[in-house]
Amino acid sequence: MHNVDFDALFKSIGDIKVGVIGDVMLDTYWWGKVDRISPEAPVPIVAVSKKEERIGGAGNVALNLKALQASVHAISVIGDDQDGQVLTDLLINNDINSDYIIKSKERITTNKIRIISRNQQMMRLDAEITKVLSEEDEFRLLMAFQNYIESEKPHVVILEDYNKGVLTQSVINKVISLCKSNNIITAVDPKRKNFFEYKEVDLFKPNLGEVRDALNIISESSDIKHLNEIHRQLFQQLSHKVSLITLSEKGVFYQGENEGNIIPTHIRTIADVSGAGDTVIAVAALVYAASKNISLMAEMANIAGGLVCEEVGTAAINKERLLSECKTLLK
Repeated sequence: MHNVDFDALFKSIGDIKVGVIGDVMLDTYWWGKVDRISPEAPVPIVAVSKKEERIGGAGNVALNLKALQASVHAISVIGDDQDGQVLTDLLINNDINSDYIIKSKERITTNKIRIISRNQQMMRLDAEITKVLSEEDEFRLLMAFQNYIESEKPHVVILEDYNKGVLTQSVINKVISLCKSNNIITAVDPKRKNFFEYKEVDLFKPNLGEVRDALNIISESSDIKHLNEIHRQLFQQLSHKVSLITLSEKGVFYQGENEGNIIPTHIRTIADVSGAGDTVIAVAALVYAASKNISLMAEMANIAGGLVCEEVGTAAINKERLLSECKTLLK
């Protein structure tokens, strides 16, 4: 299939510098047991036995990049609050550089608290501000990004949008423009709000539902002809280089200038799909930067997305496991 020296490829991935700009957040997990219903209201009582804080949102993309030993900087605006401090400490402890994260008095750090019992999510509490950045915070973020480009000279920048207000139209346009003028690869995981702002990027990775929504497509089809048409419509609006569309249990579709295909998913025991998209964009961006081979990029991202679905909660990819699966499945 691919005549690739995967050991050499994974080693070269370790030399890649990546910036992740977007909505960095905190994921909090409360694990517990349900034995009874509350006498105050018809709701289960969860006896909390364990609490865990993890890096979420765009930070989970950074974690996946770090798991593959790339050099990673997170660039964002978070709240000047305790959750922000916890998040910054977590980034530093995971060897993700936080020098270009701006703390703002006008915002709170997004924290998604998930209450879990018997491996099932009972409830989620979201503490967040989703309004767009103020002009001052936008200016500070863009200055930080410019400084990052000048001092670190990254190979790839991933724009990771969760509709929490950090990636404003102005930020998106200026980040892409700075990357283009510095020959930096751009990869995007979009959300509906700014979907068509990501013009002329290298890699555009929505999921199929997001694309249908954005292009107002009613058809439920996901055959190659339909997906080629979706790419054509996207390209008309974005003039991007490569579409990588995740098809949930059906795998991924990729389309560049001269090649495209559907790559079916590999059979796995799915425990939890949360965070799979973060893994897909991380692996795709690194493989694209290291090899410029879009079919290999899609194959490896597809394997990685499947692997993390076997874990409960958002989990970063395991490098050794991914390497071994690539050697087995893509020989």
